[in-house]
Amino acid sequence: MIGQLDLLHQAIFVLAALVVFSSFFLLSHSRLTSAIHGFAFQGMLVAAVAALMARAGGNPHLYLSALLTFTLKGLLIPWMLHRLVRRLDMEREVENIAHPVVLVLVGMALVVFSYWVALPIERMQATETRNIVAVSVAVVLLGMWMLIARRQVVAQVLGFMSMENGLFLAAVSSTQGMPLVVELGVAFDVLVAAVLFGVFFFHIKESIDSLDVDRLNRLTEGKEA
Repeated sequence: MIGQLDLLHQAIFVLAALVVFSSFFLLSHSRLTSAIHGFAFQGMLVAAVAALMARAGGNPHLYLSALLTFTLKGLLIPWMLHRLVRRLDMEREVENIAHPVVLVLVGMALVVFSYWVALPIERMQATETRNIVAVSVAVVLLGMWMLIARRQVVAQVLGFMSMENGLFLAAVSSTQGMPLVVELGVAFDVLVAAVLFGVFFFHIKESIDSLDVDRLNRLTEGKEA
């Protein structure tokens, strides 16, 4: 079925698949700096998908969306997170991931579920559009699973940002791009969220000298006792 598509749509399909693989990289990688690199790579892939869909669908305004995504999620936010990790002296920190095989297997099941959910979308006749919708759902679910399964706060923030990438892909594929005012508003909200997360990280690190959620939970249980 992929062979029936032209070269441009095949490129879109391949890049969308790489977005899913980047979500698995974020989900399973324990070193924070490498995970930030993975998020930057995912942001660049999402921007490339938007640019190719602009070319395929003849929607010039999507080029601006691609540029915003590349600048914000491929460069600016990863740079901010790197700077934050350096200031918190966490560059060499490695999270101890419990049951990594189970983590990946659940992620694979979520991808299969995403394609099953996207299968009944019959009104979208274009195969590449249906695939992008499935990829979008998969990226959102994998980001949500990352929020649940990971115990490092920075990793959870990366999962949250990855979910936003999935939502952006869904908007691009199903609506051929949101209005410019909406896209600028969303970009500004994501940037503000990244800044606020950084402020919270500093306060948490200063208070308990750790950004591990399990340690925060133990402190809460200790107070209740």
